[in-house]
Amino acid sequence: MNEITIYQAENGVVEVQLGQNTVWLRQEQMGELFGRERSVITKHVRNVFAEGELVEEGNVQILHIAGSDKPVRFYSLDVIISVGYRVKSIQGTRFRQWATRILHEHMTQGYTLNRQRLEANACALEAALQLVKKATQSTELLTDTGRGLLNIVTRYAQTFLLLQRYDEGLLIEPPEQSGGLLPTLTQARVSLAQLKADLMARGEATDLFAQERGDAFAALLGNLDQTVFGAPAYPSVEAKAAHLLYFVIKNHPFTDGNKRSGAFLFVEFLHHNGRLLDTSGQPVINDIGLAALALLVAESDPVQKETMIHLIMNMLASRDRP
Repeated sequence: MNEITIYQAENGVVEVQLGQNTVWLRQEQMGELFGRERSVITKHVRNVFAEGELVEEGNVQILHIAGSDKPVRFYSLDVIISVGYRVKSIQGTRFRQWATRILHEHMTQGYTLNRQRLEANACALEAALQLVKKATQSTELLTDTGRGLLNIVTRYAQTFLLLQRYDEGLLIEPPEQSGGLLPTLTQARVSLAQLKADLMARGEATDLFAQERGDAFAALLGNLDQTVFGAPAYPSVEAKAAHLLYFVIKNHPFTDGNKRSGAFLFVEFLHHNGRLLDTSGQPVINDIGLAALALLVAESDPVQKETMIHLIMNMLASRDRP
């Protein structure tokens, strides 16, 4: 699984991807690192491969990242070092020394402590509370949904305390179930068509419900099933479920009914992967809680995405904790 660590350069902070026992940067990040224009970096990268110094296979990863509608190329440490020597950058030498130390720590210790992690947890809890405060002012809020919000924030606060103890080395890592089979596009369409028919029969939906907007829904499911550095981008049932709910609600792949469609697909995914019920046979989230959770996602700001994802994942994991 890939991780992100922080490199503090003299000219700013660079987020570095870790995976396959090497580090990865995009061209624009190399430009920031070496203090050169991207066009200069592009020329040197091209020459590194053209002159046979390195081969592209194994040194280039093409990934989808947030904020970009096109795949992005990431380059390995070998490429970064080669470019650093070509631009004769002192910053490049310092980065190479830092990267070598980081990789050694990851291979010998299995992790590198991110000094920003504890502060990030506190910010996440504050952000979650602000989300609930905003959601309570929504015109969609009903009495039952309000009780669902209270349940969610209470459970999240408990989860936060567990995570804090984990970060301090006092608790084992929260359990996650690896894997999780996502529905195919055809399966998802059949399920949504049945839901639409049921809702229309009760007068609770129109023909616009779950009507796809271009290829948005197909792309959404495809992104959930992608790999990063050879490993699943979303490796656990909890991660897939959380992102499925979030993306359907926030990306608006349908003309109408995105919250209901997202909630339905979320529940169906958990059911098909044996995670709809906890060890005591109770639903991991009831109807009221699900409605409240969908409202929280809808009301959240896009910059709070990670907060929402962590909230959903830890709610699913916390029900089976001792």
